[in-house]
Amino acid sequence: MNSFKKLAILFGLAIVVTSCQSKGSRNYQYMPNMYESVGYETYGEADLLPNQSEAMLPPANTINRGWLPYEIENSPEGKELSRLQSSPLDSINVETNLAKGGQLYTIYCAICHGDKGDGKGTLVKREKILGVPSYADPVRNLTVGSTYYTIHYGLNSMGSYASQMNTEEMWQVSEYVMTLKQDLTK
Repeated sequence: MNSFKKLAILFGLAIVVTSCQSKGSRNYQYMPNMYESVGYETYGEADLLPNQSEAMLPPANTINRGWLPYEIENSPEGKELSRLQSSPLDSINVETNLAKGGQLYTIYCAICHGDKGDGKGTLVKREKILGVPSYADPVRNLTVGSTYYTIHYGLNSMGSYASQMNTEEMWQVSEYVMTLKQDLTK
């Protein structure tokens, strides 16, 4: 008899639940955001920024993370001044800096300058670009500072790599280029 009462209660509860259901509209919404999501436009107006229709500019006098402004200007005088500049990298981690510089050199520089710095990279061998000098050329008078200057601003047909590498990486590549120069002049 006890099971008959339970069955009757379940049957009555099922009738109550189904009798409230309407086929013309949805019943209760337990999570309304799942049904009616709010769409945001990427460059649309926001409540905090009225009349703003495009991406905002960064605040004045700010710099990107990992990038420092270069204090030497892009001019012939600046290039000569850069020859006197030394590397600011830590002299304790020389092997680490050279290893990282070697990896970056292989990625960005070896395609034109060659793995040994002799100016015989893959693009030069295929005659896609011409006139890439060797690091051992005494006329070039390469120093760490002038190499950094060239990576930062570019020179002749070589463009700037300041947007691909941060300041520390450009100095690491510059130090690695000096080791290639030493190996070529032996």
